[in-house]
Amino acid sequence: MSGSLRTTSSTICFPRRRGTDGRAESDSAGVIGTTLCPGTPPYDGKPSPIVVDQEASVKALIASGSGDYADPWHPFPETTPELSAILTDAGFDVSVDDDVDRAMTHLEGVDLLVVNAGDPWRGEGGQPASAASVDGFTQALDRGIGVLALHCAVASMRDYPHWAAAVGGMWVPELSWHPPIGDVRVRMLSLPDGGEVQDFDVYDERYSRLQAIGERHVVAEFDVDGERMPAAWVRTHAASRVAVDVLGHDARSYSSTGHRDLVARLARWSTA
Repeated sequence: MSGSLRTTSSTICFPRRRGTDGRAESDSAGVIGTTLCPGTPPYDGKPSPIVVDQEASVKALIASGSGDYADPWHPFPETTPELSAILTDAGFDVSVDDDVDRAMTHLEGVDLLVVNAGDPWRGEGGQPASAASVDGFTQALDRGIGVLALHCAVASMRDYPHWAAAVGGMWVPELSWHPPIGDVRVRMLSLPDGGEVQDFDVYDERYSRLQAIGERHVVAEFDVDGERMPAAWVRTHAASRVAVDVLGHDARSYSSTGHRDLVARLARWSTA
């Protein structure tokens, strides 16, 4: 698998101009990367159409926290539009569903599931996810959907047996914590496919003491009391590529160019 978005192969046909004797005239422009259409008829003086196959649409669905998945600390109505803009700029066809459990029943044809939602077990009286929602998410993992989990998504979707195993890390109440929100220096390491990466600054929380589940490739890290903590990681689960970015507390986090670039790169990796 490559490190770029999936696309269909494209062929651009440029029929050569032909003289009155039916022979193709010589090319002087030196067009690169084109295919001459076979069987082109003698040139009749009329412009020939250019046929281009469109790039395959890579569909992303953002499951945004509301209802049981909302909380007093995370303004999902502000951060979800930021995520949508980042993914759109990265070439994704983005849709948003603010009913997380409903979104899990509409994953057919979706290439990337983005979860930007809170802990549904935080309050009392919430409704558990339906069997259809749980099955929809499990089936999507089995077919290889890409997954991108943002910030408190590591405390979310607790009714889904495969969520914690998929993301590879969870917030544990009374154990996990974070220092007060503030300026953070994020050290970029690398994605498995390599490439140049740059450290960046962001105004955000630093999640610490998350429970690690399974193996993961740490992409970025920050310091908490002199100890390195993962800011982002990637892994595989079932047939899926899964990326986790524990940054993204509020819209200020996405004012960082470096963070926006990280989100885009994680999304591309997840769907490669």
